[in-house]
Amino acid sequence: MELTSVQKEILSTLISLYRRKPRSIRGEEIAEILGRNPGTIRNQMQSLKALQLVEGVPGPKGGYKATSAAYRELELDTMAEEAHVVLIKNSAEVRDVLIEEIDFTTVAHPDVCSAAIKIIGNIREFDIGDTLKLGPTPVNNLTIKGTVCGRNDAENKLIVLVSEMISLPKAPVSEYASNDLVTIDIDAPLQEVARTLIEHNIQGAPVKQGKKLVGVVTLEDLGRAVAVGNRGSAGDIMSRDLLSVEDDRPVYEAIRLLQEHHVGRLLVTNNGSPTGVITRTDVLREILNSVMLA
Repeated sequence: MELTSVQKEILSTLISLYRRKPRSIRGEEIAEILGRNPGTIRNQMQSLKALQLVEGVPGPKGGYKATSAAYRELELDTMAEEAHVVLIKNSAEVRDVLIEEIDFTTVAHPDVCSAAIKIIGNIREFDIGDTLKLGPTPVNNLTIKGTVCGRNDAENKLIVLVSEMISLPKAPVSEYASNDLVTIDIDAPLQEVARTLIEHNIQGAPVKQGKKLVGVVTLEDLGRAVAVGNRGSAGDIMSRDLLSVEDDRPVYEAIRLLQEHHVGRLLVTNNGSPTGVITRTDVLREILNSVMLA
């Protein structure tokens, strides 16, 4: 069947609203998003019901639901559960739009990379020149940044000129971590702290008290202490924010923790027991190596 652009727009919005709030959707909700008269939406719904693309739900909490035929007509998957892909437009998150598909249209072009991004929701929320950031996507952890350079209202697709594209590795933390766990005693004088960090060519190390790890000390901590004439011990200058990540977790979780907490290293554990550390440098080195070897 051949649907009009208005009918496709209404169906797409209906499905988008239902995926965010799995209940029957009122015509007024669709009208508000599309900026149309509720009466117009009701009239279109009658046509869509006749085409068996929409079913009406009676009662005070009634409204409309899309049928499986509607999903097929719009070439959408009827997934019970979906991963949410964050979409940022001009520095603000767009919450009433879902990313359905990303198709790279100019992969072979030497100077330009563009993508057609199929969305579920109101395509008219986007204008040429809008900056977009979307991701990370499920499975491939792909993040894309770019600028809207075109819009296909009939197919609910945005044409985006891609300026940056990052895919984070899926390998476990253990493949990037150092298993040589260097620790510093809490009572170690600062001169010993400096010697340990320099000898092992590291930027920081966990601090232990007996057999327990209680903090972390870095070259930055050491530099600040020296600048103010502190002649204490590791325990005097360490940070007690000892963040950790299990060694079987995907490395992108470690990257997220490093970024969120603005730290340079994480303690790596196996069932809670310390086994090593992972640093920003470790991750960057391995990613660069994989790119160079590709």
